[in-house]
Amino acid sequence: GAADGHVLIVGRSCPWAHRAWLVWALRQLAGSITLLVVDPDPAAGRWCFAEPFEKCTTLQQLYRRSGAPASARATVPALYSRSQRRLLVNESARLIELLNDWPAGSGPDLDPADQRAATGTWRERLQHSVNDGVYRCGFARCQAAYDRAEADLFASLDAAEAALASNAWLSGPALSLADVQLFPTLIRLELVYAPLFGVSRRPLWQLPALWRWRQRFHALPGVAATCHPDAWRSDYFGALFPLHPSGIIPAAPELATLVGELPALP
Repeated sequence: GAADGHVLIVGRSCPWAHRAWLVWALRQLAGSITLLVVDPDPAAGRWCFAEPFEKCTTLQQLYRRSGAPASARATVPALYSRSQRRLLVNESARLIELLNDWPAGSGPDLDPADQRAATGTWRERLQHSVNDGVYRCGFARCQAAYDRAEADLFASLDAAEAALASNAWLSGPALSLADVQLFPTLIRLELVYAPLFGVSRRPLWQLPALWRWRQRFHALPGVAATCHPDAWRSDYFGALFPLHPSGIIPAAPELATLVGELPALP
């Protein structure tokens, strides 16, 4: 039951938590793993529970109760076992594999055997150049570092565009963990990363296969409920003081327009 079961802890704005949330939704794991969404406390730089969980009010307290060293950062996503009273895993790449293999899942297998090699190659490339890549652009300390990261990012997006010209999904005809890994970054692109991290070389509508891929992914059952653009924008623009000291949240397109039909070209 829920009282002694497993709990997946996520935050709305975190892209690494988003990938775990997506696997939970796509694999239809709600019956066996409870989802718990934590809220940010930007002033203190921590995640908080809306209501006390396991007698904890912050995620940091739960980490300490689980035996994590005092120096460990309390991050999302995390999978918690109520019966063992400890965190089982909090590394997102490992966690999405664990959730995909979870026995009670009834959604599609997101690591199909005949695409596994291609999926693994894509996941490794995306992690460095796209998922971390947007941050490497935003937090670059010098022009050369930014230029390298930005070139890597758009080279990988071009490669994804080429792959999607002949396949429905990144690593082949079936949806995979590679797609799951790309979506949280691409769905935040226009809303957060382009204006805040300076990754605005090309609008996504100039990569039409990627645009349609994003539209298709967003339309999958359960995906829309994982997307919270207002939380993304308030958390990023409000909390990253070094990059955005004013805290002003700029106007942005509606999410619906970013997952709708490609804009008609003039």
